[in-house]
This record gives sequence, C-alpha cells and structure tokens, in this order.
Amino acid sequence: MTLPLKPEPDYAHGTRLKTGVLLINLGTPDAPTPAALRSYLKEFLSDPRVVEIPKFVWWPILNFIILNVRPKKSAVKYDSIWMPEGSPLRVYTERQTQRIEEVLRQRGLDVHLAYAMRYGNPSIPSVLERMRAQGLRRLLVLPMYPQYSASTTATAFDVLLGEVMAMRNQPDLRLIRSFHDYDPYISALAAQVERHWAAKGRGDLLLFSFHGVPKFSLLKGDPYHCECHKTARLIAEKLGLADGQWKISFQSRFGKAEWLKPYTAEVLADLPKQGVKTLDIMCPGFPADCLETLEEIAMEGKEEFLHAGGQDYRYIPCVNDDATGVQALADLIQANLLGWPVATMAADDAAQRERQRLKALALGAGK
Repeated sequence: MTLPLKPEPDYAHGTRLKTGVLLINLGTPDAPTPAALRSYLKEFLSDPRVVEIPKFVWWPILNFIILNVRPKKSAVKYDSIWMPEGSPLRVYTERQTQRIEEVLRQRGLDVHLAYAMRYGNPSIPSVLERMRAQGLRRLLVLPMYPQYSASTTATAFDVLLGEVMAMRNQPDLRLIRSFHDYDPYISALAAQVERHWAAKGRGDLLLFSFHGVPKFSLLKGDPYHCECHKTARLIAEKLGLADGQWKISFQSRFGKAEWLKPYTAEVLADLPKQGVKTLDIMCPGFPADCLETLEEIAMEGKEEFLHAGGQDYRYIPCVNDDATGVQALADLIQANLLGWPVATMAADDAAQRERQRLKALALGAGK
C-alpha cells in the first residue's frame, strides 16, 4: 500500500538530529462532561481493535444507543475523580514523562521525552508532528501497557506506524512491546505494596485486579491473559507470598460476551464469605491511576466488598510519579536505547576521565 507522503518540516543539512522517546497511553476525555465523553467514547469504541464486531452490526448500536446513554453516566464518574490539573491519567502521564526525562538527563542521556494518547488529546499524529519539527531522527516508543494486548498495545502501534508510513524521511524506530516481567518494574510494584503494609498493616489477602478483555481474544492467541498472570506471580514472589495469600481477577467487563475470569466484582462479593475481612487490592496493569482504578476499584469496589460483609478495603495506588516507579521506567527506556548515540558530551567526558583513572590505577599497581 502506498500512502501520499506528508510534507517534511523545514530541514537544513547539518542540523543536529535528536533522539526521542514517546510514551503512549490509552486516553482520556478533555473534560468530565457528556459532550467531551461522547467525543472520546466515539473514537475509542469505533476502534475495530477494541470492539471486534462487524461494523454493520456495531455502528447502529454505538451511535443510536451507547453514545446516547453512556456519556452522561461516564461524565459523572469522571467528575468524581477529576483533579484540579485535569484527568488523573493525563496528569500522572505528564508527570511521569517529565520526571523520567529528568532521570535520564541526570544519567547523561540526551533524549527528548513526550507523551501521546491513543484516543483523545494529545493525539499520536500531533505529537509526532511536533517531534519531527524539533529534529527527530531516532524514536523509541513505549506504550504504557505492561501486558501486551491487541486492543491496547497493537492499536497504538497501528496509528504510530501509519504515521511513519506517510513520512518521507522516516526515523530509526524501536518499539517496546511489553514489560510485564521487567524486574525493576515488578520491584516498584512490590515496593508500593510494602509501603502500604508499613503504613496500614497487612490485610487477609492481596488481590491483583487487571483490566478484562473478551475471552475470545485469548482463544485467538492474544497473550494478555498469560502476561497478567505472570506479573501477578512475580509480584507475589517478590513479596514472599504463599498460595492462598494472593489472588488475581479481571475488571471492567463490557457487554454480554464472556470475558476473562474471575470477574473482580464477583470476587469482591464472594471473598467475605470465605473469611476475608480485610482486603488489599492493586491494579498492576496500570502504571498510572485513571477512571478504572480510582472510581471502579477504589470507590465502587470498596462499596461492593463492604456491602458483602467485608470490614476493611484498602486500595494500593499505581506507581504514578513515585520515584521508584519513575526509576524503573527510566531503566527500561535506557536499556532499549542501547547502541544509539544518546550520551551527552559531558557524559562522554566523564566516561573518558573514568577510563583514564582506572588505567592510571592499573599502571600504578603494576609498578
């Protein structure tokens, strides 16, 4: 397939070309209003990667039913978690981007970080255009989904690669597919739990709630289910938990089709009957808090658990802009930049001085 090439930004030969890192998150409405939610949900639910139903069947359901009912309900939920600076997902993603760049620059790496949203703003095309205008030559892309799924990671890559296909002067490109078992990230999640236990004590059970997907995605070969289980197991091992001290579930079911089980809502209703009175719960599939963690899990989940007879329900936040989580993501990015010329001149000089110092020590030892 041949696409019409986009005009290139003004280019001067000899210009110093830059290395960029692009973080991609799911997206968020611009405001907690029905109008903003309608625009956001239309883009999100029109993605064939997200809703794998033939368009001629899904289009009238989406446009005549869902978009006339759901925006108002969703706006109320977003309003309940909206921060003074805006949507939590956008606020935390922006903070992560800034602080990761600071860490990498402190390490002597000359890289320029930006973030984009798959749905909503800032869009992937608009951010790529800005990075190109700034002299982008190499691009590392990190979707902020630890566990790979066609409905999250793949659709982000679809849009990104479509934009790259239309470029005349394409950048060197590297994609990070997933980081579900990346040890520094697992350690950051475990540290969140340990800090929570140190402050509030340890509950009867630790529940890992992941975003759900339809069961047929697993049957068709999507690795998401397996990667979620591995993430949970690795965190439990890091914490020294035995079988029976932790459990996994899947949230955010939509529609009537069967999704990955067990469903979080059903688990929360059943745990008190099994003697679990104090519950710790976290969402390891989300590096940043958002509607699905702050409203669905921290608020709705608490109500469901307490109504079922539970006594204490404690939500453990995502890593957000915590220093441990930022360091882990910086480590991941740095590892994937290997081989690219991203060291600053100061870092090169420091490395050269260190080599000279070690050489002098070696020569002195040989005398």
